[in-house]
Amino acid sequence: ADVCRRAVAERGQAVIALSGGETPWLMLRELREYELPWNRIYVGQVDERIAPAGDARRNRTQLDEILVRHGPLPAPRLLAMPVEGGDLAAAAVTYQRLLEHYAGTPAQLDLVQLGLGADGHTASLIPGDPVLGVRDRDVALTGEVQGLRRMTLTYPALSRARARLWLVTGAAKHDALRDLLAAEGDTPAISVARDATIVITDSQALVRP
Repeated sequence: ADVCRRAVAERGQAVIALSGGETPWLMLRELREYELPWNRIYVGQVDERIAPAGDARRNRTQLDEILVRHGPLPAPRLLAMPVEGGDLAAAAVTYQRLLEHYAGTPAQLDLVQLGLGADGHTASLIPGDPVLGVRDRDVALTGEVQGLRRMTLTYPALSRARARLWLVTGAAKHDALRDLLAAEGDTPAISVARDATIVITDSQALVRP
């Protein structure tokens, strides 16, 4: 909320990107109650599953439900990843250009909200996937992950953002969180820039199970 307020005050608008997951959905239900200049905030996506519109596995489905249908965000200000067409490579380029339209070239988001998997992945930067090596684009496609490909922001986009907010909960995340905080190991998450970063966690993730 503070990042959005500052961005609007300084640049006239805020452009943020959100991740999916049960804990972020709880966060967004609280955030939508804040008195913010929602008509000057653009909400993009950190990543998205390649699935039909309305699919329960889609992050957009929840973002639309929480922030637009039952929240204060005007529908045109939800910058959804275009994953429903046939040419996914072209769709990734289109989404990068959309972010650049609102956040400059190269796109500098005001904030990216990130999650952390037990395997150390963040966004859809999955261990062993070729997407980890993509450094010349802000938006790229993964291989198949749990039965679906994904569109994701890449390291350059995440690290170029003005701020990063990590939201990490649950005992399963303990080892990955330890490595993230210590900048140790070789998991994908530790390669994201560490400046202007806040990590919000719970005691379960901090204490070894």
